[in-house]
Amino acid sequence: MAGLNMGNYEGKRVLVIGLGVSGRAAADLLARRGARVVAIDSADSAELRAAVASLGSQGVSTRLGASGLPEGHFDLAVTSPGIPSSLPWFDALCAAGIPVIGELELGYRESLCLSVAITGTDGKTTTTRLVEHMLKHCHKRTIAAGNVGVPICSVADQTKELDILTLEVSSFQLETTEFFRPSVAVVTNLAPDHLDRHRTMEAYIQAKGRIFRNQQLFDWAIIQSDALTKLRAAGVEAPSKVISYSATDPRADIYMDRSLLISRLGGWEGPLLDFDKCRLAGPHNAENCMAALAVGRVLRLPLEQTLEAVRSFAPLPHRCEPVAQIGGIIYVNDSKSTTMHSLLAALRSVSAAPGGRPNVWLIAGGKDKGLEYHDAGPLISQRVRGAYLIGETRERLRSAWSLFTPCALSGSLLEAVREAARRAEPGDVVLLSPACSSFDQFQDYQHRGDTFRQAVAQLAAG
Repeated sequence: MAGLNMGNYEGKRVLVIGLGVSGRAAADLLARRGARVVAIDSADSAELRAAVASLGSQGVSTRLGASGLPEGHFDLAVTSPGIPSSLPWFDALCAAGIPVIGELELGYRESLCLSVAITGTDGKTTTTRLVEHMLKHCHKRTIAAGNVGVPICSVADQTKELDILTLEVSSFQLETTEFFRPSVAVVTNLAPDHLDRHRTMEAYIQAKGRIFRNQQLFDWAIIQSDALTKLRAAGVEAPSKVISYSATDPRADIYMDRSLLISRLGGWEGPLLDFDKCRLAGPHNAENCMAALAVGRVLRLPLEQTLEAVRSFAPLPHRCEPVAQIGGIIYVNDSKSTTMHSLLAALRSVSAAPGGRPNVWLIAGGKDKGLEYHDAGPLISQRVRGAYLIGETRERLRSAWSLFTPCALSGSLLEAVREAARRAEPGDVVLLSPACSSFDQFQDYQHRGDTFRQAVAQLAAG
């Protein structure tokens, strides 16, 4: 069950660390619950001052440009996902005996309905939105929240009217959970990511595995087969009932045979869906559909309605999104690709040229997340005619990939698009799939994807 208002915050002095969208939502919720809130952020800008202005009218004391913790005792500290626990502030809070939880945990405690939570390295948002679409198609009241850009604290008061809360949760959010317990937990896949924060792959996997920490025997865990193997190798076992799924492992409970998604679950055996009839494409999206169908199964939704929802679901922006076809050249925006795993999925989803020759002009690079890039070499050699590398990681990428495909350094995304377009031929694909974070040159991955779209639009106009 959900949090059922575990906390009584009336009159309590609570510290909120981080005043991004999650921190502001937490401060707002706590203030409405009667807490005396002090909210701090190390940043100080005109945009941030404008964003926090409304909190003052609720009695929240905000301190920007903070270099340390405020004086005085606090009953609780709530952190935003972007605040790493390695900061000295956390040591000081622990030394003072102040409990520390994350915004996800706070919102969960104040929620009043069952939840489905989705995590993993890639595919989280697509699966979350697909599950939300499926639930609504089956006449269930739900809201998608969490890591999709809608903090759970901002919708906690609405949950008393919902049947199910659909949550996307990140490893950063899961690190600071205590009682968080989804009735259905989904793990889409596990590949190296955020190693600049988690340091090791095992630590990253264990952070993801916290999604199962409080589940009971009658709850459900829906886990991609390879991710299940990695979780068990890291010592993470789900105490709930487990369903596995895979586009490549025929031993999974739900698996793919050519274009058919097939179940071997008891009482649900046989073909479920012809994936070729869906609007989504690629093996990675086939797995997202399997996860959604499994969620529908354990929630006892009518199969025909879930199939209708899955077939009708449209791809989300910035995820292998065809932008234009100009002179026989296809331009694809996969700006959401911030890992090697997502880059490989994008390359596999692009239709090959006749004879199987490489036909992709790849634009990649951005802010380094501590990942290794060499493993992509073999697939790059098969699919990529040339790579244009941008951002902070461009030298690292050239070092890793230059043996497999010609690599050129570009000063900007616009320059990379122009150069790729100049060299591409009919039947080729210009693919933006950065395999890196966007924060060295852009506000976020949406800004990066929109910049790519604008560059392509300029080509079309010219």
